[in-house]
Amino acid sequence: MLFFDPMYLLFLLPGMALAAWAQWRVHSAYAKASQIRPQCGYNGAETAAAILQAQGIENVQIEPSTGGMLSDHYDPAHKVLRLSPDVGGGQSLAAVGIAAHEVGHAIQDAQRYPLLVMRNALVPMANFGSNASWIIFMVGFALAWANMAFAGRIFLYAGIAIFSITVLFQLVNLPVEFDASRRARIVLQDTGLVTAEEDRQVAKVLNAAAMTYVAATLTAILQLAYWLFRSGVLRSRD
Repeated sequence: MLFFDPMYLLFLLPGMALAAWAQWRVHSAYAKASQIRPQCGYNGAETAAAILQAQGIENVQIEPSTGGMLSDHYDPAHKVLRLSPDVGGGQSLAAVGIAAHEVGHAIQDAQRYPLLVMRNALVPMANFGSNASWIIFMVGFALAWANMAFAGRIFLYAGIAIFSITVLFQLVNLPVEFDASRRARIVLQDTGLVTAEEDRQVAKVLNAAAMTYVAATLTAILQLAYWLFRSGVLRSRD
């Protein structure tokens, strides 16, 4: 049931559909913007360096990412901005926009943006919850099938509580990502790195990327709803 339950697919179908649409939108927006060279002539790494300098942030290093396409991220623990080859070395509005978005996280970090601080604190717990909850759920269902209903329910409720941390992380992460994109667009225009017309293309890329986070959040919520349903919390009992 844990791996072939049709009800699981039924619960997650809206999230899966949104995720597929968001991925298509990201690739479509990125492909178009990657063909447009910015008037400033900067690549992603140069854009990131220019923004960091303009913001007076001197303790953040820029390094290449080894994770492949769109593996760009900011590492707050080590103060490192990692850019994929297509972004770091790309001279396009797509590269400029994505690099600026990641610098947006560095700006959040420098200003101790409360939601980023909260997200960073939730990361290890969310990673644990995402992995451990499945094991706990399986143990709970196994105990229930073995006519140990009370013990099984304890494990199920524990799994729900642990997975709820992952959902909380996604809910906190969503405004963090939107805020980073907002900061990116503002600083790009304030520094003159993009024109108002170029900003419209950058916005399409960043807005498309933001929808992937919306899809991830919705999927996590739907997964939690499924576990609540299967555990009986969302079902009436005689």
